[in-house]
Amino acid sequence: MTNTALVTNPAVSAVADAFSLELTPFGKLVLTTAQGQRFEGVAPVRAFPIQAPDEGVSLIDTDGHEVAWVPHLGQCPQPAQNLLRQELARREFMPVIARIASVSSFSTPCTWTVATDRGDCEFVLRGDEDIRRVGADNTLLIADAHGIQYLVPDQLALDAHSKKILDRFL
Repeated sequence: MTNTALVTNPAVSAVADAFSLELTPFGKLVLTTAQGQRFEGVAPVRAFPIQAPDEGVSLIDTDGHEVAWVPHLGQCPQPAQNLLRQELARREFMPVIARIASVSSFSTPCTWTVATDRGDCEFVLRGDEDIRRVGADNTLLIADAHGIQYLVPDQLALDAHSKKILDRFL
């Protein structure tokens, strides 16, 4: 699967360049620049994963250096766009909390039982500082003891029981 997209590629040049993307049989993304440079094992990273998930995607090499910049995923033609979206989905695991069923106590650490878009689960909240507001709206990120991030897109859209529990921690 090879495709070309317009990007600004700061690591290779400061002007809009074309690149091709392909997936190896081993599941690694390979980026080839317009100048012929080949980077195996690149990883897409969103600049604004929650507030603007389709805007600003950096492609980084195995050393963590940016080798390409995609201003907007919609600018990438198919199938490169699909490849990027699949890699981003695999890389980013962020269940969305739909309901908070219960918490073991209102002091931390405590165990939360929640319903997410990926099923019911339990996690340990270490401290109140692990609940962060994101942006100016009512979006929250809740990190569990293992570093998994749970998203609450709009805390005001939760049911009354969930809001009551959440209010105790905010």
